[in-house]
Amino acid sequence: MSGVEREIQDVLDEGAARSGRFGTGHRDLWAALATAVEGGKRFRPHLLTETHAALGGTEPGLVDRVGAALEILHTSFVVHDDVIDGDEVRRGRLNVSGTFAAEARRRGAAEPVAHHYGAAAGLLAGDLALVTATRMIARCGASPEVTEDLLDLLEDAVHASAAGELADVGLALPVDGRTASVADAVRVAELKTAVYSFVLPLQAGAVLAGAPAAAVAALAPVGRHLGIGFQLLDDLLGVFGDPERSGKGTLSDLREGKPTALIAHARSTGAWTELRALVGNPALDDRGADRARALLTDCGARQRVTALANEFLDDALAAAGRPPLTPALHAVLAGMAEEIRQAATSALLAAPDRGRTTAPASDTVPGAVPGAAPAGLSRREGAQSMAGRS
Repeated sequence: MSGVEREIQDVLDEGAARSGRFGTGHRDLWAALATAVEGGKRFRPHLLTETHAALGGTEPGLVDRVGAALEILHTSFVVHDDVIDGDEVRRGRLNVSGTFAAEARRRGAAEPVAHHYGAAAGLLAGDLALVTATRMIARCGASPEVTEDLLDLLEDAVHASAAGELADVGLALPVDGRTASVADAVRVAELKTAVYSFVLPLQAGAVLAGAPAAAVAALAPVGRHLGIGFQLLDDLLGVFGDPERSGKGTLSDLREGKPTALIAHARSTGAWTELRALVGNPALDDRGADRARALLTDCGARQRVTALANEFLDDALAAAGRPPLTPALHAVLAGMAEEIRQAATSALLAAPDRGRTTAPASDTVPGAVPGAAPAGLSRREGAQSMAGRS
């Protein structure tokens, strides 16, 4: 068992011990939360650990404790996200909300009551995880100055995530007839994903390594661009991925009409005349989804989002290659960017070739994809849309 896993298990055991005082409801809630923590890829602790080492850090114990806290924080956001989306299943199994809703149904509750009970459990479990993550960082054992810096980074990430979640939901609102743009979708990817999944681990690793303030600050744009590139590719997998390889279904995003960059670009093309009846249709079946994928490919949305993802990943590496960041850290981040690209490449389904006249989408993510910048967003405009974040 790794150091991070031991720290996670210790805090889960501590929480379970509280059930003796708070009863069976707390026991069941904490058990569902513990299940939600299990089985993750531990990506954020890994990024923290690698950054710390690349910058010459010598505090593995602190890194393990803070890395475990980042994993609990991630679980908090995931559990809350499921509540916001009304989902009861994640990765093919009942999530926290689904577990409690299923128990309520088993006990004879009507459907609206059962769903409400599940949502309440998800909200409360996510709150418990958020408090736990904060406590873990506050008591990680670092110096007061380092601990204060870590808490500042955590607080900024929580604020960004809250803003990103609300913006994500808000993009679907038909306010004044305005529809989400590609720039809007990129901004959501920054706030909802990039800040807590990339900027926070990178900067926390640097702080724990005792890196100078200039290096910590320089990691902010690196993390933002890495995270946006990652999220854009993840959105592609939500529509074009092979579920057996990606672990993501390919109907839910289309049925929800999720306002991703892929959909935002498609809205600006003639394909939207037919797509509007498919995207956002909760009854969409496999045949309709296949048609939607064909239209998203033919109108250039798939190619444009792939190109944009590569541009953000390339920009991240360019920023990581400049002083005061070290060559060792640049090598770590280059490897990570390549892993992100390769993972997407291996899980993306091949684009069908039906004799169309428009350029086909590339099925290879690692290299830059030829083509113009996506409608409404050049690489420079994308960077400007994130100005002021650090």
